[in-house]
This record gives sequence, C-alpha cells and structure tokens, in this order.
Amino acid sequence: MSSHHDRASGSPATASDVSAADDPLSDVLETVRLRGALFFQWQPFWPFASGVPSDRLFGSLILPGAERIVSYHIVTQGPCWGSVAGERPVRLESGDILLVPHGDAYVMSSEPRQSSPEDEAPTIEFFRLMAAGELPPLVVEGGPGPVHNRIICGFLGCDVRPYNPVLSALPRMIHLPARAPGTRDPLSQLIDFALVESGQGREGGRCVLLRLSELMFVEVIRRYLVSAPQPQCGWLAGLRDPLVGRALSLLHRRPAFPWTLQTLAREAGTSRSTLAEHFTRLVGEPPMQYHTRWRMQVAAHRLAAGSSKVYGVAQEVGYQSEAAFSRAFKRVVGMSPAQWRQARAGED
Repeated sequence: MSSHHDRASGSPATASDVSAADDPLSDVLETVRLRGALFFQWQPFWPFASGVPSDRLFGSLILPGAERIVSYHIVTQGPCWGSVAGERPVRLESGDILLVPHGDAYVMSSEPRQSSPEDEAPTIEFFRLMAAGELPPLVVEGGPGPVHNRIICGFLGCDVRPYNPVLSALPRMIHLPARAPGTRDPLSQLIDFALVESGQGREGGRCVLLRLSELMFVEVIRRYLVSAPQPQCGWLAGLRDPLVGRALSLLHRRPAFPWTLQTLAREAGTSRSTLAEHFTRLVGEPPMQYHTRWRMQVAAHRLAAGSSKVYGVAQEVGYQSEAAFSRAFKRVVGMSPAQWRQARAGED
C-alpha cells in the first residue's frame, strides 16, 4: 500500500455492513471491460477439426482494443473433443462446457488431436467474415456426416491490465461436466433464450446475442466457483475462504477508505497476524498491497471510461494528492494516469 496517500472521508465498514450485496467478482468483471465479441451456433459434421489460434492473431479482427479474448464452448449435442495447445485433449459430452480464458491456441474436433499452424489461416478468415456480419448465426460445416455436433460458441474481450485477478486465477483450460439430467439453472435458461433468439432473425438480434454471451460467461465462471475443487491458492481461493473473502469484500466495498492492516483485521473479526498470513497465503500478496492494486484497477477503469480529471479520479480511490496518486499509479501500472487514458482512448 502506498505510504503517500491521504485519509479519505468516511468510516470503515462494520462487520454488519458486509452482506450478500458485497460482490468482489462483479466488481472485477465490471472494471475489466468484459464485452461480447462473437456469439454463434456451430453445427460441425464429422469428421471435423477446427483450430483457433492464439488471440494475438485474431483479436483485433473481432474486438479491436481488447487485451484478451476469452472463449467458451457449450456442447448441446456431443460428443466431441477439445484441446488447448500442449494439454491433453478432453472428451466433451452433451451439456459440457470448455472455457479457454487466456487466449491460448486450441482445437475442437471429432477425434482427439492437437492444434496445428495449418489451422490458423482458415480460422482467421472465418473470424473476419463473422465479425463483418457475413456469416449466419448458425454455421453448418465439416465432413459428410451423418454424425454431427451442436455447439454454442462465445468469444469475449476483456482487459488484463492493470489487474484482473479473476483471469489470473484461472487455469489455461477449464472443462465443466454437464449438470445432472433434469437440472435447471440460469445457464440452461440463457442457452434456451439464445437458441430461440438466434433462430428468429429479428432486428437487434446480434446485440441481444452478444449481451447473452456475456451473461453466459458470468454463469460459467459462477458454476466453476461452485463445482471446481477448492484451489490451494489464488484470488478465487481467497474469495471462497470465509475470512479472506470477508476481507476482500471490505476492500472492494470501500476502496477509497484508508485501510490499515489493523482496521481491516478488526472489521474482518480476526487478528492482524492471522489475516496477514491467511490473505497472503491464499491471494498471493499481503492485504495492503492488494488494496493498492485494486485501487489502481478501479482508477484505471475510471480514467478509461470517462472525462473525469486525474485529481477527481484520485479522490474517488482515496488520494487527496494528485501527485501521490500519480506516483502510486505509475508504480503499479507502469505509466502515468494521463498516459494510460491516452493509450486506452486510442484502443477504442
């Protein structure tokens, strides 16, 4: 935590203030500019193999300015296979979900295989045509059949700088098995909505589908949080831990408050040493260092999203001195607030 910031107005949140309304996951997703890029249904006939290259090679085609392209595939009729470069292929049954959060190259296929550089050119051209609106929302391709799959494909853009703890905590590939037959959940309802919307061809349909893709991604992450084994460390592990999760909620609820380890531990209901040890072990950094980084993430979002002056943004995240805020921002982000705003304006 920066030693140069001044006290912000207000008092710390009390334990009773921290409720279900505190939602660090939503905080992160809102500040990393999560937005839909492509969303379509895919019906590949066997045999087929479709490789997706690294997002560095096609991200600018489907969402200019996005730092990372996250993709997910929901298999509504299987089976098929998916494999991230360098990882073992996984068999995907009907209802399974494959999430590739870090923009790695991967392949979807009727038989297990690895991605190949030969996959890049046709897939990049496909993305160009889809982004230009020259392809239908239901893409039918592949071999002579008669076996085929049905897969919902979503591609979203998001920021990784200055701090995206959700992405940094995810593995290169996530395979979520299907829910038990007859189970209904929000994701199932969103899938049904998307299937109906994509088949109607109504005005505004593309916008609706892109928003649906964002909601579906959030539901995939929420399902992962519930169903995945408890990770040993990382931001998601901290979020699921009662003590560290409470501390994260406090920091996110009042980022401008001049938290100290003592006040944070008191409001979280523990000792300074216990909080420091648990928080650092799970999240990977001390609470006050996290506080500073989260402040800079909030500030970066404010700078990119609006026309507020740097001093105004500094006050919003708890700095009364613009100079102190600028020093802290540059230390964390690697550039001044003005440079960050200018760089982001050029990407949009």
